[in-house]
Amino acid sequence: MFAGATFALSPGQAHYLGAVMRRAVGDKVRLFNGRDGEWSARLESLRKDKASVTVLDRVRPQEQEPDVWLAFAPLKRDATDLVVEKATELGVSVIIPVMTERTNAARVNVERLRAIAVEAAEQCERLTVPEVREAVTLETLVAGWPAERALVVALERTGAPALGPRLRGNGGTCLLVGPEGGLSGLDRALVMSCPGVRPVSLGPRILRAETAAIVGLALLQAAGSE
Repeated sequence: MFAGATFALSPGQAHYLGAVMRRAVGDKVRLFNGRDGEWSARLESLRKDKASVTVLDRVRPQEQEPDVWLAFAPLKRDATDLVVEKATELGVSVIIPVMTERTNAARVNVERLRAIAVEAAEQCERLTVPEVREAVTLETLVAGWPAERALVVALERTGAPALGPRLRGNGGTCLLVGPEGGLSGLDRALVMSCPGVRPVSLGPRILRAETAAIVGLALLQAAGSE
């Protein structure tokens, strides 16, 4: 991206600017592509499904973000949407839906989750969009886990230590949150066999799965700043 460049927006972006944001030709908008920072641009044309912009100048440089992933068991639709939205707001770089023994979601609409991540990134003025991967089984996740990345798993009623900076890995960190009802005994045994696993407590209370994901990510962010 560079000053003076002109390019077309997607039909979805054109619809959002015209129908939702009520923008008009000549209005200023902000652009980002995950590489070149945030840029000011001017709307040159705007129709129902078409729009074009001219890039004006850069208003914010690209900044390095924390290398934190989230792996979570899909929940009911609204709760899953909430987890993806808040994970994006909290700076997660990769989101992985994981099918566990107690997962009560039969399938995952990954394209929908990717659209939610894009919208959340735009809303919170984040300059990157997290990668939302296809759903995998817990067994597949563990089998291919990179040993250098810490897998921080939230386990209630186990006496696990509180999440803190010593639990971070040299190759980044991933928080794993199980389904409603927690990970089964078989799932726990599988996770504990994973290289780089770090069992943690998120506090004295039993949290809903979506709450645990948000709290865990916030604690990881706080640990990363220490």
